[in-house]
Amino acid sequence: MTSLNREGVTKVLGPVDEGLAAELIATDATAEELFEAYAWLTNDEALTEARRPFPTGKVGELIQILQASEEDEAQQVRD
Repeated sequence: MTSLNREGVTKVLGPVDEGLAAELIATDATAEELFEAYAWLTNDEALTEARRPFPTGKVGELIQILQASEEDEAQQVRD
């Protein structure tokens, strides 16, 4: 598996700003790990019901980055 790059970020998430892409790439995660993190964020109930443990390691780190980005975007909309 190769490390995540800008193309991999775009394939999984679609267009994102450069700052978020750079932060995700800096984790040295793979596109597969980013896809798993995105799946948890968009469908965590199904994964929890399937009794899958909450991810740790790089996937957990990616989830934290993506959640923080979502919270920042929501705050900007409110402001």
